[in-house]
Amino acid sequence: MKYPPFCDIIKIEVSDFDNNTAIGVINAVYDNLLVSSEKDMQVFSPMPSPISKIKNRYRWRIIIKCNLGNNIINKIRLSINSIKTSNNTRISVDVNPNNMN
Repeated sequence: MKYPPFCDIIKIEVSDFDNNTAIGVINAVYDNLLVSSEKDMQVFSPMPSPISKIKNRYRWRIIIKCNLGNNIINKIRLSINSIKTSNNTRISVDVNPNNMN
């Protein structure tokens, strides 16, 4: 099943006041990750967070299973930094999150 401690789980979350903007950003990050992914990197498609709206911000996420290394960190960083976002858009990356909400 590849769960910690045998692999790492990375959660990338995008939130914005506009749902369409959040969906557009998370899809762009997902597309960038698919282009640069490695064979040992399992990238799951974007989905709404379990609590999809907090304080009027829509939340979407991507889950990645992999064995974390510098090359994967750099690929995630490049995938996120290549996206142009508005001032209202927040992108967070959590490695081995304690809570998946």
